[in-house]
Amino acid sequence: MAEPNAPRAPTTGNTICAVATPPGAGGLGIVRVSGPAVPAICKALIGRNPAPRMATLARFRDADDSVIDSGIVLYFPAPHSFTGEDVLELQGHGGAYVLRRVLQRVLELGARGARPGEFSERAFLNDKIDLVQAEAIADLIESGTDAAARAAQRSLQGVFSRRVRDLQETLTGLRVFVEAAIDFPDEEIDFLAESDVVERTARAQQSLRDLLAGARQGRLLRDGIVLAIVGRPNAGKSSLLNALSGQDSAIVTEIPGTTRDVLREMIDLDGIPVHVADTAGIRETEDIIEAEGVRRARAALAEADIVLLVEDARAVEDEVAGLHRELPEHATVIRVGNKIDLLGPDADFTPTPGREWISAKTGQGLDGLRARIREAVGATDQAEGNFSARQRHVDALKRAGIHLETGRREMEYSGSGELLAEELRLAQAALGEITGELLPDDLLGEIFSSFCIGK
Repeated sequence: MAEPNAPRAPTTGNTICAVATPPGAGGLGIVRVSGPAVPAICKALIGRNPAPRMATLARFRDADDSVIDSGIVLYFPAPHSFTGEDVLELQGHGGAYVLRRVLQRVLELGARGARPGEFSERAFLNDKIDLVQAEAIADLIESGTDAAARAAQRSLQGVFSRRVRDLQETLTGLRVFVEAAIDFPDEEIDFLAESDVVERTARAQQSLRDLLAGARQGRLLRDGIVLAIVGRPNAGKSSLLNALSGQDSAIVTEIPGTTRDVLREMIDLDGIPVHVADTAGIRETEDIIEAEGVRRARAALAEADIVLLVEDARAVEDEVAGLHRELPEHATVIRVGNKIDLLGPDADFTPTPGREWISAKTGQGLDGLRARIREAVGATDQAEGNFSARQRHVDALKRAGIHLETGRREMEYSGSGELLAEELRLAQAALGEITGELLPDDLLGEIFSSFCIGK
């Protein structure tokens, strides 16, 4: 691996192509081409090279000069293109057969089919974007909520990358100071003892903690959370799923055991993608089908970030006590007392830590439950400051934080500038993984392989 800020090797050699629009019939279909053979391919395909960055109407011709399709041609010469190479976009009609014919002609002219994410990978390798921005492209395409799309757009614009680079520069300045003091130990002034190096390290730690909090929020907006609704039969679990999703996703009856399988629904909870699993009522049963539903309900519990333990508000504690022993330790559990519309007007519905009172039928208390879920996942209302992030970013920031804490402690208690300098270097290496300055090639390939073809 290279040192931070080392230039990446530019891509050279072959030319790639792919259909850049989704499969299926449509009014428009795009074939994208990138690489050194673009000018020759363009001339063979339409008979000329159009003016750069100007939409040109042209006919796309086969080897026998017959017309395959007609449409718009856009030519972006290197290095002023998305990939940093010569890029050609052929915008024709969106039929699958027509697109396949155009793509086949481009392949015959010397291009090869692009791997998933290879256009973005070349943009990264040619220093047009960093790795965070490349990942933000995929995040923007896959975003399922307005908040997630806005966060991905901010990362694509470089918000997250700039904050990482600012922290890198802070650590570089601190590292230069510490290493200079180590290199000149005979000076009359003990720079490390007399300076505020420990305080400066602590300030860097706070900046990193703020960035980590933002990255966690960004990961939440991208990946969402898994929420399992569990409880005894007929506690109103399916009614709660319908109330949260705003549609009749689950069958609701007065008959216990109606839900026999795990129903999954993705809902937008104030901008947070929530993957909800409505499970079968957990109880011992002789019914083979219901027993399989109970088994699947227990499996869904193991995957959950948050568990809504739905209880009939009229039930006594010992009727639901057994369920608590089955709840996973890693998940946040929110007890939900449902069917409060069936209780008298004198009943106490005051929310307590870990418990909400609702009526899935009337909607009473649902706003408080949504707020409790947001609180449980650490969601904030500072949407304008959000940026998209992935779990690998969060993990890298955590490791950088551990190195800073170790270095500060060593400096504070033993006065070892050498150990602090080494921990600062390791922290910078962890941060370098985020933007791609320091990243193993196998991990790089894994990241881009998750992209769609044509991007």
